[in-house]
Amino acid sequence: MSDGSAPAAWLLMTVGDNRQHGGNSGYDDQVDVYYTWDSTVPNHANIKVGDPIALWDKDRLLGLSVVEEITSEVKEKLLFKCSRCGMAGIKARKNKSPLYKCYKCGAEFDVPESQTVTVTEYRSRHDAAWTSLENLLPGADLRGLCVAPKSQLSMRPLRWEAFSAALAEKGADRAIERVDHRSPDFFFPQGHRLEIVRVRRGQRQFREHLLASQGEICAFTGEAPSRVLEAGHLYSYAQLGVHHEHGGLLLRRDVHRLFDDGWLAVDPSTLRVDVADPLEGYPQYARLHDQRLRAELHDSQVEWLGHHWAEHRAS
Repeated sequence: MSDGSAPAAWLLMTVGDNRQHGGNSGYDDQVDVYYTWDSTVPNHANIKVGDPIALWDKDRLLGLSVVEEITSEVKEKLLFKCSRCGMAGIKARKNKSPLYKCYKCGAEFDVPESQTVTVTEYRSRHDAAWTSLENLLPGADLRGLCVAPKSQLSMRPLRWEAFSAALAEKGADRAIERVDHRSPDFFFPQGHRLEIVRVRRGQRQFREHLLASQGEICAFTGEAPSRVLEAGHLYSYAQLGVHHEHGGLLLRRDVHRLFDDGWLAVDPSTLRVDVADPLEGYPQYARLHDQRLRAELHDSQVEWLGHHWAEHRAS
């Protein structure tokens, strides 16, 4: 935490094939699921589980989430550098020849020097709280919301309170709430990060339990391949820190997000689905309204659904 109240937050660049930096071959990212970097990247050791992250592609905001877990692996990596000055600050050009230019010494060349080094590769998982926010904020605004607006780093500290305010002005309050509810520093004193890691490590077993007890069925939409089904908690596990045996349902990823946001809810007295007004224009979701859940429920699940209903439909 930078000031004792706001969480450490990051603006992470992911550009896929649209990249100019030629010092390495890039990283394997899936923007709504995981982010990859290695020990050659500045700030590589500073990002932590529980940190809010915003992903962008240099031109626009892509989405928002919170780091759920970080794994690491030692591996070999091929690096490229300028054939004149030996620095890695080279750019690949699409429409000019020679192909590469060094922005340190100005040299131009078609074939860079190469070097194999041993690095630690990191991968953070963030799909549980992911909210797509494509084009909500342009790149210029995002740069201005960083701690160092003129930074060129791919992992940049973000001024969380200012960023949250900017999103709120665009009507993205729910995205901020989703991150807050999964950030250990939002509910718990410093030092609870290890507990969050333990809880997330139990997620696979929790999902396997739901598959075994409920089958390959999305509770809202019906039969679906297991690969698209997620273990959705009926409560905030970031607050409670445990997987209750009857505290979840299998949900399709899109349904999971909409349920977390309260756009889909279940009347505990009838076990029928209620679809929020913003979804009425989408037939695939509108047709769910007043339909009964497709899963057999335990009394505890009905009770959790009642709490969810009270939170999102009480008014």
